[in-house]
Amino acid sequence: MHEYWIRPVSPEAHLFEVRLQVRTPDPTGQQLALPAWIPGSYMIRDFARNLVTLTATSGGSPVVVEKLDKQTWRCAPCSVPLLLVYQVYAWELSVRAAHLDTTHGYFNGTSVFLQVCGQEAMPCRVHIASPKGQGYRDWRLATSLRPVDAPFMGFGTYEAESYEALVDYPVEMGKLTLLETEVKGIPHRMAISGKHRADTDRIARDLSAICTEHVEMFGGTLPIDQYLFLVLAVGDGYGGLEHRDSTSLICKRDDLPRHDEGEPGQGYRRFLGLCSHEYFHLWNVKRITPEAFRPYDLSREVHTRLLWAFEGITSYYDELALVRSRCIGVDSYLELLGQTVTRVIRGSGRRKQTLTESSFDAWTKYYKQDENAPNAIVSYYAKGALVALALDLTIRIGTDGARSLDDVMRALWQDYGRTGLGVPEDGVERLAEEASGLDLGDFFQAYVHGTEDPPLERLLAEVGIGLGLRPARSLEDFGGRRKLGDVEPPLRPGLGAQIKVGSHPPEITVVPDASPAQAGGLAPGDQLVAVDGFRATADNLAGLVGRLRPGEQVPIHVFRRDQLHRLSLTARLPSADTCELWLAGKPGEERLARRRAWLKLAD
Repeated sequence: MHEYWIRPVSPEAHLFEVRLQVRTPDPTGQQLALPAWIPGSYMIRDFARNLVTLTATSGGSPVVVEKLDKQTWRCAPCSVPLLLVYQVYAWELSVRAAHLDTTHGYFNGTSVFLQVCGQEAMPCRVHIASPKGQGYRDWRLATSLRPVDAPFMGFGTYEAESYEALVDYPVEMGKLTLLETEVKGIPHRMAISGKHRADTDRIARDLSAICTEHVEMFGGTLPIDQYLFLVLAVGDGYGGLEHRDSTSLICKRDDLPRHDEGEPGQGYRRFLGLCSHEYFHLWNVKRITPEAFRPYDLSREVHTRLLWAFEGITSYYDELALVRSRCIGVDSYLELLGQTVTRVIRGSGRRKQTLTESSFDAWTKYYKQDENAPNAIVSYYAKGALVALALDLTIRIGTDGARSLDDVMRALWQDYGRTGLGVPEDGVERLAEEASGLDLGDFFQAYVHGTEDPPLERLLAEVGIGLGLRPARSLEDFGGRRKLGDVEPPLRPGLGAQIKVGSHPPEITVVPDASPAQAGGLAPGDQLVAVDGFRATADNLAGLVGRLRPGEQVPIHVFRRDQLHRLSLTARLPSADTCELWLAGKPGEERLARRRAWLKLAD
């Protein structure tokens, strides 16, 4: 058994100290390594760069440590237990790494625990200590690691069955708010770090309903004996990362529900969707896993063309579960779905990159997006969710409601999740055809291996939902649900570029393909100072461009770096790239029945 000790040795300096004892080191020289990435986040992050000091001893005598590459070390041969002592700088406020200050501490094992190369299957024991000092006497600890000698929510000794398991249990410490519920008799907890005024009773009720919906879809039983949501509430932030029986989340504290909140607003829907997304990963990714990830090689990029299924299908079910569980209404769901459609169709990259290519290139493109990303790539999350919707409706329509994507997911769970086998690259497509009894080859070729848009307008009509496109009314307009009585404002020309929020003068961040901004020569980073001889500001820019006549040419002045440029803008009406959805007035009984079955609505 490998034994680790970890303590926030200096919260003020953001330093964890870790000790690792290797009882039977390799007699030819023990190698140790720190992962280069963390499962669920497909980018090389080089966690070893945060190691500040590293020393080794054996039997009380120093041992020479040689660094072999950016993340691997080798200790000189020794015949008695080897002790490594090192410090880790923890100042990345994200769900992927480690963060420590005087208010809280958080870490993933991939950031702090050295891997004993060649002995990864050995069980691991971890002693987690609190910071020293009276200021930390109220700190508690939240993790789903198995306690050996530790009180509930307390510091002490924990165990994991292997190194791969060890690095899949994140740890949060600090002044925590704990809420508890049960799903199918299994305890589910949420530990919230950070100042907030949330209605925790409501969160517990909604979480129970959402999690129950996911469990029922996968057959009604859970493959775990506990589940933990770790939540860091901050002023501005968003993110989540799945783990084997827990998840780490970052959210805006204003996204948490107030005690007087009625129908969930945009913020609380976003939070519930994040919780739903990561919980669905308990099956889809953590147990139904690409063959390429069995086992994980955390030293280098590991490519798969299946992320569209593992993240895209999850992104479809995360919001679908909100309406199925009655946490939001149908109108609210249509608003969220319409906004997803808008985000996808506004990127011309969807015409250039397939979902399989997006999945494969996640390491270098999706996770390393630049100002040209909307013109060059497509999100396997967002378009993947729309393809999952199209696949679900295609199966429902093609089988007269006898089968659905739910059946495909259950088949994946039975054939791969329960057995521990990895999903081959063609496994999702093959199993979709087997579970549905339909020939779906053309579907996958067009929308997964090709760049065609799925036929959502036609498919949604079959469940009594209308889809229409219109021009955006403002930079903040992403469409959603069409409301009765909406009056379409008159169309006015637009710049067609994205502007940095709060920039003075307005700074261009993204120039979409075929936009007036691109035709006029504007580039990302340009500071727009004048339009048609009038000073441009964030407040008046839309008005300056909007008062022009279509086809009219006017001078625009921008600073590109430190040089003033005079360009020419040709005014043009915006294109219809904003989606709205609505419930059809009289869909017919067959379509209404399909909608009820799809959304699990009462008759």
